[in-house]
Amino acid sequence: MDLPQLEDLPDPSGSRVLVRADYNVPIAGGRITDDLRIRATLPTLTWLLDRGAAHVTVCTHLGRPKGRVDPRYDVAPVRARLQELLAGAGAGTSRVSVAENLRYDPGEEAGDPAFVERLIDGQDLYVDDAFGAAHRAHASIVGPPQHLPSAAGRVLAREVEVLSSLLDGPARPFVAVLGGSKVSDKIGLLAALAGRVDTLVVGGGMCFTFLAAEGHSTGASLLEAERVDDCARLLASGKAILLPGDLTVLSPGGTWGAGQPAAGEVRHVGCDVPDGWTGLDIGPGTAADFSDAVEAAATVFWNGPMGVFEDPRFAAGTRAVAEAVAASRAFTVVGGGDSASALARFGLAGRVDHVSTGGGASLELLEHGDLPGLAALRRAAGRERAGTAG
Repeated sequence: MDLPQLEDLPDPSGSRVLVRADYNVPIAGGRITDDLRIRATLPTLTWLLDRGAAHVTVCTHLGRPKGRVDPRYDVAPVRARLQELLAGAGAGTSRVSVAENLRYDPGEEAGDPAFVERLIDGQDLYVDDAFGAAHRAHASIVGPPQHLPSAAGRVLAREVEVLSSLLDGPARPFVAVLGGSKVSDKIGLLAALAGRVDTLVVGGGMCFTFLAAEGHSTGASLLEAERVDDCARLLASGKAILLPGDLTVLSPGGTWGAGQPAAGEVRHVGCDVPDGWTGLDIGPGTAADFSDAVEAAATVFWNGPMGVFEDPRFAAGTRAVAEAVAASRAFTVVGGGDSASALARFGLAGRVDHVSTGGGASLELLEHGDLPGLAALRRAAGRERAGTAG
């Protein structure tokens, strides 16, 4: 996508650099439970420090404080963990600081130019390494490239390189496995991928709207009735779409989910869910079929669990897909979010070619082919090239 790279920046020696990172990491009891997004930015930060940057200010959002200071979203744990990682890498921790949560200011999500001015005050260069936020036209994403020499950091550049390869000549067969709760969240992506992949595999809660479009009963399962016609049109398009042939269901009155008591009867049924029962995972036959589709692929993209994998009774489908992706000889890409969490839960995160740091951003890039943050960097690069030519 012709993004400006770190090497395209003016010499950072002696400069003050603003780095937009995505450190929106899970925190429980004041402790970070997954620091992948922080660790991923170390190559960018050490590159700047090794080339003599006077100071690097990292800015990030954390949670949804809704434009006001909220101690629940204090970046102190992030700040401490970054300092630990930098020290472990032998980098100069005194030259790196983490600014306060961007979303404490309502100007961030509003894209307020005045907030951009405050953000870039005293800064010489800008680096966007926040792929997970690149689909947001927020002040810290699209604002600084209008004023400062700008470039993509290593995280952002790698994400775009990998995901763009899925849009431009992937090795065939190309199989996309999509799960998750709602068709409405992914109908645009489903339609876009259906025209690009050799097989589109659909599981998770959204499979029930597709099954309803085929005339199957869905019981008390998640169903978006207003999307049935959309699913019917997609199924009638002639594209190769693989749906579940059997399901794992829970009896009426049963409970499910992480930390819930394991109440209710669990059964395997065909494509029709009995009245009052709830489908919460694909069945064993479907897990085998989905795994076979992955095994036959040369390129695999996976986003979204096949069921409520946080509950051991409904984890088998997601585990089977995760293991198939991990064992595949194909080029494998996992689109962040719950899929990445499932890989980590099953101890398989190190066995795929690429795990995206941005679930929503990866899906929007595959659906639309571009993101606001990427467009902002390209415009900045174009402006700088034009200025040089002049």
